Amino acid sequence: MRLKWLKILTLAITMGFCVPVVQAQKIIEYVSGMGTRDPNNPDIWILYNKVRAKHEGMTLYTDSASLDTRNNIFVAHRNVKIILTDTTTLYGKTAVYDGTTRVAQVWGDTVRLIDGGTVLKTDELSYERNTSTAYYYRWGHTTHGTSSLDSRRGYYHTDTRDLFLYDNVVLRDSNSRLETDTLHYNTRTSLAVFISPTHIYSDSSTVYSENGSYNTDSHVACSYKASRVANREKYLSADTIFFNDKKEHGEAYGHVTIVDTLNDVTCTGRVGIADQQQHFSFVTDSALIVYVDEGDSVFMHADTIWAFSNEDKEFNAASAYRNVRLYRKDVQCISDSIYYSAPDSLVTLYYNPVVWHEDYQCTADTIRCHFDSNGIDIIYLNGTVFAVEEVDSTRYNQVKGRDAVVHCKDSEPLYADIIGSARMVYYILDDDDRNNRQLIGVNVGIGSDIRIYFKDRKPTRVVTYGHPDMKMYPPLEVPVDERFIQGFEWRGSLRPRNRYEVFPITKPNAVGDDNVTN
Repeated sequence: MRLKWLKILTLAITMGFCVPVVQAQKIIEYVSGMGTRDPNNPDIWILYNKVRAKHEGMTLYTDSASLDTRNNIFVAHRNVKIILTDTTTLYGKTAVYDGTTRVAQVWGDTVRLIDGGTVLKTDELSYERNTSTAYYYRWGHTTHGTSSLDSRRGYYHTDTRDLFLYDNVVLRDSNSRLETDTLHYNTRTSLAVFISPTHIYSDSSTVYSENGSYNTDSHVACSYKASRVANREKYLSADTIFFNDKKEHGEAYGHVTIVDTLNDVTCTGRVGIADQQQHFSFVTDSALIVYVDEGDSVFMHADTIWAFSNEDKEFNAASAYRNVRLYRKDVQCISDSIYYSAPDSLVTLYYNPVVWHEDYQCTADTIRCHFDSNGIDIIYLNGTVFAVEEVDSTRYNQVKGRDAVVHCKDSEPLYADIIGSARMVYYILDDDDRNNRQLIGVNVGIGSDIRIYFKDRKPTRVVTYGHPDMKMYPPLEVPVDERFIQGFEWRGSLRPRNRYEVFPITKPNAVGDDNVTN
């Protein structure tokens, strides 16, 4: 038995932290219980029967203990309870307290440190009274309210309520799970700060970050490096992200990408916001949206682009504002604003829109394109309609009117109605024996309405209504003032020729630099 006590005392003397003591040492005071001196060492007291000891405001309870009065070391066995402060208590099976360094080593079964509403459990714990800090190195489990934290190593400041956790850290709260390798958590603010690769899982989303924070009360995550959020079928990445899991609301800044995998829609920009509960997302500053439509990709740029979903999280609509540029293989356009309604399959362009389809250019105050499963079905042009087809670098087929409707099949025009104050200039071409196209005449005329029939995307017949006045000129005898209809503009230089040209070098403030006739 004596040898066992000597081993424990030797362990106690060699353990602990070498913390300088700046004040005179106070001897651990044995308060109650029964005891006797060790016959082989009069400096050691053997204590038992509900032992209680005190040292500089700390009270220690145990079933039995030994007190080394020379080295100021107290060794406690079974049912150890150490009241460190009014709000902080330490429990364990065995403890060694060094009155010189003011460090308590506690181990055996489940060690518990209770600090107000915070409970830390581990198998072995060191508590340094000089810094009010608890350390563990063999897994620890901490609970505070509805939150729990697990890690292989960690330390806890009872004064500041700060937890610093390392290696296989897991933070759980009422509806999420955070996994990382390094974490700082404050139980007063419920704020977790991480500086290593981190995943935050919840029922509705997954957040990834390599530097950020997460509040277990508000469920707000902030990420400042390698930021990503996966929210059901939506994916958000950026340099910086703020995400509220309760509200399913995210804000992103720098290299923003929002991907809707359910609807094959991707938005990019420098600033973005996505709100699942309000069913919208938008990007601004170099904004771009890519939408896969019937296997073909649509690329659209604008200053700001919005995307909307319905109650079933299905893509419902998109809108773009200021300096809109759109590219698709079969159609391109520019406009001030554009709106797309998915349920109606209707695209509407507002304020000075220009639409190109192969060699055709169409302008109006407002243009609406309706799509069916095979492509463009019908096009409505309202207000100062002007359609132009480039014949060559100096000749253009032209039609002008108040309104127009173009009927299509499989995106191919069948016929077009020009309604109200219709005017036209049309160059008639014919193929010779060698399939070379020859200009044989020019039709110039007016009528209240005009219908143009198409075949293979080329006009084949023109019908005028309401007192038409049509003239046929030989190719070289067209009067100069009748070659162009008033208001003619060819805007080919503004046309996006590929997906990359939806971002213009200069924004189209002054349109129509190529050819203008007033």
